[in-house]
Amino acid sequence: METFVGVDVGAKSVVVVQRQVGRVISSAEFRQTCEGHQALIKQLKGRKVTCVVLEATGVYYLDLAVALQRAGLPVAVINPRSFHHFAQLKLSHSKTDAEDAALLAEYGECMKPALWQAPDDTLMGLRDIGRQINRLTATRTQAKNRLHALLSKSTTLTLLIDDEAEGIERLDQRIEKLTRAAVELISQQPQHKQYLANFQQAKGIGQASAIALLAELCVLPRELKAPQVSRYAGLDVRLCQSGTSVNKPGRLSKAGNAYLRSALYMPALSAVRHDPNAKAFYEALHKRGKKKIQALCAVMRKYLTGLWACLKLGVPFDSSKLFSQKHLKNA
Repeated sequence: METFVGVDVGAKSVVVVQRQVGRVISSAEFRQTCEGHQALIKQLKGRKVTCVVLEATGVYYLDLAVALQRAGLPVAVINPRSFHHFAQLKLSHSKTDAEDAALLAEYGECMKPALWQAPDDTLMGLRDIGRQINRLTATRTQAKNRLHALLSKSTTLTLLIDDEAEGIERLDQRIEKLTRAAVELISQQPQHKQYLANFQQAKGIGQASAIALLAELCVLPRELKAPQVSRYAGLDVRLCQSGTSVNKPGRLSKAGNAYLRSALYMPALSAVRHDPNAKAFYEALHKRGKKKIQALCAVMRKYLTGLWACLKLGVPFDSSKLFSQKHLKNA
């Protein structure tokens, strides 16, 4: 008997609903950890699973989808928009994880989605290296700030200054080593080597930023639209219009990939200073009453749209297409 499985993936837990012959037969919850993933795989291996359905949303689905596929289970990673339309057709207004998981299982049974192919080990390895570089870079920035504070005091012991400086030097060496490893991985695939070069056509995106951005974007399904990638990065604007907050301005959701946001911040900051198109867009938003950080985040979204086009279309980054006169009028 065919079994369709819907999986709603959250930050701390995974809700799983199994469906056979038009009805739910079981519902369970697993921890969002490697051990939890293995427990889920063990349970599903005991059934004749036709399809395990997940949404390509948030930052947690990918590792689970890869684990499921490597265990030999048929996995479908579906477009969130398709699932949203399906929910509308079913007149579903689900508010719980279990209801979402049940609807995903029903989607699998009714729509028979195409099976998903996981990114190869090289791309997954690149993502992991990129994230380690990101973490070490953040640690180095904190160390540099501490060193600056120590140097600002005349009473600081030389021992402490030397110790902090040595720590920064070690971090530099580790980051350089990982960067070389990332470049070597990228060089193994000519297409991704070209992507890296295309990314670096953008003002403010050097080799380090390009590696960090490519590491996160290259593992995403190519069928995602630019707004969906923005949501994945947590750069979408969420409105708060309830009760007395009806006129409250929208805020960034930040419910997405913090590594992508981190990798986009400095390039966007550089772009509004050195790229005439980005600068004009940023200033137009600021003149219309947007706070500087809001305008900067809008530039980050535009940059992400351009980078996604580089991946999907294989073209160099071109800010003139992102910040045209039409975009300035609509800013």
